[in-house]
Amino acid sequence: MIYLDNAATSFPKAPGVGEAAAAFIANDAANPGRAGHRMAVAAEEMLDRVRLKLARLVNAPSHERMVFTLNGTDALNIAIKGVINECVTRNGEKPHVITTVLEHNSVSRPLQAMFDAGKIGLTRVDCDDNGLIDPADINAAITPQTKLIVLTHASNVIGTIQDAAGIGEVAREHNVLFCLDAAQTIGVYPIDVQAMHIDLLAFPGHKSLLGPTGTGGLYVGERVPEPSERVDCSTGRLVPFREGGTGGDSSTPTQPALYPYYLEGGTPNTVGIAGLEAGLDHVNKHPMAETLAHEQSLVQRVIDFVAADERYTLYGGTDAKTRVGTVSFNVNDMDAPDIGSILDDSFDIAVRPGLHCAPYAHKHFGTFPAGSVRVSPGAFTTDDDVSALIEALGQVAV
Repeated sequence: MIYLDNAATSFPKAPGVGEAAAAFIANDAANPGRAGHRMAVAAEEMLDRVRLKLARLVNAPSHERMVFTLNGTDALNIAIKGVINECVTRNGEKPHVITTVLEHNSVSRPLQAMFDAGKIGLTRVDCDDNGLIDPADINAAITPQTKLIVLTHASNVIGTIQDAAGIGEVAREHNVLFCLDAAQTIGVYPIDVQAMHIDLLAFPGHKSLLGPTGTGGLYVGERVPEPSERVDCSTGRLVPFREGGTGGDSSTPTQPALYPYYLEGGTPNTVGIAGLEAGLDHVNKHPMAETLAHEQSLVQRVIDFVAADERYTLYGGTDAKTRVGTVSFNVNDMDAPDIGSILDDSFDIAVRPGLHCAPYAHKHFGTFPAGSVRVSPGAFTTDDDVSALIEALGQVAV
């Protein structure tokens, strides 16, 4: 199988990921706890070690504010719902949230549900034809009630990398919290939570971090008040929606007011996190700039082929350097799901047809409801893989 669906999850995983997970479950799989037996203490130490590696990866000043989550969707739900928490702004009006048409359903659905329930005001900022969000448009959408800006760092449909630093600066100027969805960028594109003014960074562990599914994280920046602070909720203190055991503090009647345990109720996925550490180690040993350039060069080949042939329709710009390793297109007069099935059944090539859990993006590009064919090479994709795809597409298109 030629695997070109890395925007969904990376495959293959980094060398050593499976072995690290297997070794942990075979030898060290105790429930982490700071005051427990040696195996429990060792498990807790492993978690803290991975937190520190993640914090260093994104230049976060405190690894204690690196919270493990089930995946990127879980991290985004914790951030969005924790900040909003059914609060009102100081003047008694509903809090207002700004997002974009490019978002994954892990952002769009919780926000739409809160809007439909009458809990928030919501603005979706449009993008241009290249899939870029203008920070000036974000600035223009801000109202006195705006509490949160939620943005995808790179579109999972066309891969366009957004000006996160520019939008973060807008958020900081207006004292609004900024949440960045780094699902498509962390591990392959540099992220600096301090330089980019990111207050909440949500990400999965199973994409460009090359770790197992069922892993992810949420970094909670210093502008988000400590759980113990008694503050008006309009200032953005997170409120957990999952509460339970923490392993280190069983005495308090509510969730311990201490990061990261404040947002980590229940036993974490220690086996997956052990595998994630191996993925992180691989990422740290291989410069991200080289990995990104490799993926962009492969995407450029697909773009050049599609853009030069009237049988295809390309979405987004023609310069792969504006993207992570993702490109979407359609074959004229053919449905995207049919193309995906033919490539799978006849050529043993895995791509992702459809709406990619981003219906507003497809509405913008005119591909709703059938969607498009998405090709997303990864760190281990070869030139020969892309050559096989191009040859197959040439046979499929009429």
